[in-house]
Amino acid sequence: MSNQIKQQTYKKMQTVLSELPWYVEEYINHKTRKLSAASLLNYCHDYKIFFNWMISESLWDGQLKDIPLDRLEKLTVLEVDGFLNFLHYQLNNKEITVNRKLSALKSLFNYLQNIAETQELTSYINRNVMAKMEFNELKDSMETKANKMEGKILLGEEYEKFRAFIAYDYGELNKDNKKIYNFYKFNQERDTAIVSLILGSGLRLSELVNLDMDDIDFSKYSARVIRKGNKEQYVYFSQIAMNDLQEYLAIRATKYQVDKNNKALFISAPMGPKGKSRRLTARSVENLVGKYATAFGKPSLSVHKLRHSFATRYHSEINDVPKLRRQLGHSSIQTTMIYTHIRNDDLKSAVDKMDMPKDE
Repeated sequence: MSNQIKQQTYKKMQTVLSELPWYVEEYINHKTRKLSAASLLNYCHDYKIFFNWMISESLWDGQLKDIPLDRLEKLTVLEVDGFLNFLHYQLNNKEITVNRKLSALKSLFNYLQNIAETQELTSYINRNVMAKMEFNELKDSMETKANKMEGKILLGEEYEKFRAFIAYDYGELNKDNKKIYNFYKFNQERDTAIVSLILGSGLRLSELVNLDMDDIDFSKYSARVIRKGNKEQYVYFSQIAMNDLQEYLAIRATKYQVDKNNKALFISAPMGPKGKSRRLTARSVENLVGKYATAFGKPSLSVHKLRHSFATRYHSEINDVPKLRRQLGHSSIQTTMIYTHIRNDDLKSAVDKMDMPKDE
């Protein structure tokens, strides 16, 4: 903000302060070095609205400028609730705006109770009603949720890079650690197939670990899953996921010493004295994804974030929300709509190209 604008804002603030009680000006002076002139001007406007409301509600019979400290000390929770309702229902302030104005009042009252002192070294007020008031809980908008998610999922080239990291690069990274390397090589095909299937279908963790061999339809590139509400559905997956799955199935029976009666698709390494293989657990899948995500440099990645990664890419390439909703098994389309707010790198690249000079 330029000096000229600051000066103009300061003059406006002084004009509003001239209409407010003396202790407000003292508080504003206390905050001058800590807050911008624009913020302090907003505070002044908020206080003016509050004190005018007190007069309109007959909580003070007199001039706004003359409202004394002891009247503030006697305000009740019920009365302040009335002011907050006035902001919301009569002034049509959004919840975030109501919170901002309440924050301004909390700051003023905190100053009056805990910072300001009389000549006798006592507080201006002993009772602070604003300390009892709670802010509105704010629900994140779709865009806010999407922005929070954006840094925690795979976008653009990261999508294939993460799959390739599990299929090849993790081994190269740890080839000097024999224990880690051998464990990775043993589960290389299985782990690649697991991550590839999630990235290529958007399956939930519970759906993935409950898959049986018979649930895979190799001709239609689909998997039979039981979704929430005990609903049966066939979910399609990608060609890459199919290739990785077939590589895993080629070694599944022999490498994992699978009993013929064990129909689980994904199997754990033989454990226990008898070396018996079992269905891979949800916790095991979470752990292996976490291990690879940390080594990849995105420790916030999880199975659920891989599902989000699939949904984001699907929307950017297909742009069909109803189909995406069915693929993900969402009961409400509102849940699916979050992916329309994520700024995928591929989309950004396309938009960036619009600004490039074109040949005449």
